This record gives sequence, C-alpha cells and structure tokens, in this order.
Amino acid sequence: MDILSLLTEDRPVVTIRDIVEGTGLAKTTVIRLVQTLEQTGLLWATTGGYLAGPALWRWAHLARSSWEMPPELTRAMRDLSTRHRETVNLYGARDLTRICLAQQESPQPLRHVVRIGDELPLWGGASAKVLLRDADEKRLARIARNSPDGPAHLPTLRAWIAEAAERGYAVSHGEREAGLSAVAVPIEGRSGGLVAALTLSGPTVRFGESQVASFAADLVEVARHLSERGFDHPLGA
Repeated sequence: MDILSLLTEDRPVVTIRDIVEGTGLAKTTVIRLVQTLEQTGLLWATTGGYLAGPALWRWAHLARSSWEMPPELTRAMRDLSTRHRETVNLYGARDLTRICLAQQESPQPLRHVVRIGDELPLWGGASAKVLLRDADEKRLARIARNSPDGPAHLPTLRAWIAEAAERGYAVSHGEREAGLSAVAVPIEGRSGGLVAALTLSGPTVRFGESQVASFAADLVEVARHLSERGFDHPLGA
C-alpha cells in the first residue's frame, strides 16, 4: 500500500529508486514487492518506471459504486459554490478524523482546497463541531488529547459542539489553519442520525459577519432539503 500511495496525479509513474526513497525499504525488497504488484495487475511496467495497473480499475469501479454521491447532492454543492464563490465540501467522521467525501472548488484564485479522501483532525474546524454532535465523552477525550492543547482542550470542544447544536450550524476562524474560515451544517440520514457535514470554506478575509450569516442561512436550507430526501452514505446511519 505504501508503494501504491506513491502514485499521484503529479507523479503517475514511479521508478524503483523512487520507491526505495519513498518507503525506506531495501532495494531487493522493493523489487520483490513490485514483481508481486505486477503479477496481480496493480502496477504496470513502462520504459520510464511503473504506473497504476489495470486491476485497479476493478477497485475503482467498486469504490465509485459504493461512495459516489447522489446526483442531487452534487448539484446542490455546485449551486452553492456558484452562488457564494467559495469551496464547498462534504465531510464524514471516522474515529478521530473527518474525511473529505466530495468537493466543489471555489472559482476564485485564492481558495481553500482539500482533496477527496483527505483525512483531517476533529479537534477543530466548523465541520468537526457539527460531526461530533452525538459523540460520547470517551471519544471526545481521545480527540482532545490529539489536539495541540492536549486534554485541556476538552471543555472548549464541548462548548463548540453545544453551540453548534443550539444554532444549527458551526463557524470556525483559523482553528486548524491560520487565515482559513468555514461554516458547516449537519446532514441527517433516513433514520435521523447525523451522516455528514456540509461546509463552505475559504480565506478568513471573505468570511465577515454578514457573509457568514448569508452562508449559514443557505447551507441550513440546502441541508434541510437533503435530509428530508433521506440522504444516506456508508459513513453514517
């Protein structure tokens, strides 16, 4: 998995040397593992090195069928980004992290971008405050311990979650990354449980009080509509 993870959009082909340097494994071990990956079709040898193999198509198809967002959600995210010209993300929670499930990038040159599949901490950020609405004390304590402030962060985390639950949306300014702001709302599934967080994010200079109010009102309405339609996803109930 470490070898396959070296393949990116910026580096679609890797050499044996790249793999040795990227994994820290011995060259003989790398050669043996690469041969196995070739045999299973997960890597494909070319004159310049190794690229993603055809067997990954099967995994990609399976992942797409399991994780592809409903068309209605995709349209809603695109429309939100068009109206407000900020990046729209959908996050789901898993243990101590939140995962970016979908994204619609802002059309502006200065924008916030998180890649789909990226995992971010839950100790801060607007989406974290929403996603932790139903978290128990044991989980919150574990999340707080992983924050820059350690266990002392727990009371703040509790207060953030309570405030977000009371007003129906959450706001953050520079909590995880200086100069970055976000507004998030919860999306519920058919059973009424929290499934995901829908967010608008961008540079703090564009998230003044009036803008935040506008973003929140629109997000709340969109999330309400999606929840009423019974949005479901593998990460939530």
